[in-house]
Amino acid sequence: MKNIKIKVAAIFASMGLLAINGCKKSFLDSDQLSQYSPSNLDNVEALRAVLNALGLASRGEYFGDSAPYLTESIFSDVAVEGTTDKATPAQNLVSLITPEADLNSDNTNKIGWYWTNFFAAIRSANTVISNIDRPMYKSEEEKNQILGAAYFYRAYFYYRLVHEFGDVPLNLEDFDAPKTDFYSTKRDVILHKMKADLEFSQKWVKDGVDKGQVTNGAVNHLLSKIDLALGDFDGAIAAASKVIDGGTYALMTNRFGSTASDPTKNVVWDLHRMDNKAIPANKEALYLVIDRETLPGRTNLGSQLMRNTVPAWHFANLKIPQGGLQAIVDGITAEIPLTLMYGRGIGRYRGTSYSTKEIWTDDTDYRHAKGMWMDMTDLVYNNPAIKASKDPAISSLYGKPIQQFTSENINKVFTNGSLDTIRHWFGWPHYKVFINSTNQYAVDPSWNPPRGTNTDWYVFRLAETYLLRAEAYIWKGQKAQAMADINRVRSRANARLLVDANKVNMGTVLDERARELFWEEPRKTELTRIAYIFAQTGIAAYNGKTYNMANFSENNFFYDRIIEKNSFYRDKVPTVQGVHFEIAPYHVLWPVPAWAQRFNINGRINQNQGYAGAENNVPPLDKIGE
Repeated sequence: MKNIKIKVAAIFASMGLLAINGCKKSFLDSDQLSQYSPSNLDNVEALRAVLNALGLASRGEYFGDSAPYLTESIFSDVAVEGTTDKATPAQNLVSLITPEADLNSDNTNKIGWYWTNFFAAIRSANTVISNIDRPMYKSEEEKNQILGAAYFYRAYFYYRLVHEFGDVPLNLEDFDAPKTDFYSTKRDVILHKMKADLEFSQKWVKDGVDKGQVTNGAVNHLLSKIDLALGDFDGAIAAASKVIDGGTYALMTNRFGSTASDPTKNVVWDLHRMDNKAIPANKEALYLVIDRETLPGRTNLGSQLMRNTVPAWHFANLKIPQGGLQAIVDGITAEIPLTLMYGRGIGRYRGTSYSTKEIWTDDTDYRHAKGMWMDMTDLVYNNPAIKASKDPAISSLYGKPIQQFTSENINKVFTNGSLDTIRHWFGWPHYKVFINSTNQYAVDPSWNPPRGTNTDWYVFRLAETYLLRAEAYIWKGQKAQAMADINRVRSRANARLLVDANKVNMGTVLDERARELFWEEPRKTELTRIAYIFAQTGIAAYNGKTYNMANFSENNFFYDRIIEKNSFYRDKVPTVQGVHFEIAPYHVLWPVPAWAQRFNINGRINQNQGYAGAENNVPPLDKIGE
């Protein structure tokens, strides 16, 4: 309880600080408003409050209706935007993703959210860094721990931005007046600076801090990613090994926490329970964001994770095989309350056949086991009208598993035919997304139907550290070592172990990341990072192709991987609105929002190739301080 009280106090302080300095913005992080230097950052607690506010900034990506994380996922091989009742969501990316488009809306996409909020977060990190010498500290160690945490946050947000937007402005200072003369800086220049900062953080940021704060494990995990991005594979292995072999962290292989005594579950279920993520017994969490119903500053209406990721199984156009009656109802007072048992979704995150079926190659894997992974045929007919039917062929369906549709009955099962299976019929990782609180629904009607309440969430977890090291080994051609690290993750999940190192390649790592890191890894960011490495090194990919930077936006591993694995984009599948899923090679980088360029009247933020305005680009800065 002590740690929770400390965290509550920190969140209160963060909220107050943000209220005092809420108008500190620039064109990079919002619109062109006046900026003010903070007048209250002359004490340690104020700086710590800014750091805790940065934790809240990290949290915002994962939660909320049409969470920003959804946009990261649909620019990848694992998912598409499943909202089929309107034509505005990001499905045809070629037509909808432009610099002038609406890039920040629940009904379109959240590209603009990333630009706005990540630059705002960098600004806050710079506030700490620029004011680091003002307070009186107990020791130089205390000062450097705060500075190291600020460096971590700045590096984290820049790592994400340069793999979303490529060359972006490098902002290392806090400003007390509007700035309108930014220029794009080369991606590798930014990454080298972030690496140097993290090497400072390595020395000073400690483990064993309050949950939700930056740890040394998180610093090394991020450094491993940045080393990979820079092609420093030995550095990536060294940083990951500090976490893996340091003695502080370990994969959770034994049952633990509040669900440990449930014989129907397993350790993977324990790992992802909302009340197990931040407990001391959990040795796998490197960096968490904290979000609980009982804490101030919680996410409004909760995570909404089930709303985003569970299919819209409750819609009236899902019928019984005979047609006519609705198959499932979502009332929380239903005799068979499926909505309380599994959550009620609207299918925004639609997993691909690759991520929901093709990568699951054995039936021993906890992550795809019955009761852990849900398929539509695991649900049951629960409409009271079915039970009340006088037709025995209909009433006998009540409480039985939903039947798989066939080509013969699909027009009875789905009012609009097979096209609605995009939104209504797919599998999902129940163990990962089931975030439930029946008490909240009882006391607050706005939470009904259940959509996923507040929950702590993993940002960095040791399982990914193993997969980062495995990736680095693959780049070096050390396939046996890579296989050993992948097998550590697979072993914990009770999956069959890999036995032929010669078959291990980058696809093997990407497949395991897709199995292990649902709604944790920013998939677009990681695919773009890997695409950059292929282009910069000329190393041949498993598809037999080599890439280069000269035509990166026209020919890259990012696009080839997506077309290989994501059948929606490959086959240009249509929705019920007549929109065809489509993606292009230049989507390896997102467009810089046009408004950001317009406000920058005395500089030039370059537009990425493939988008209108790129013809006006100027050479990006290739050194810091220009």
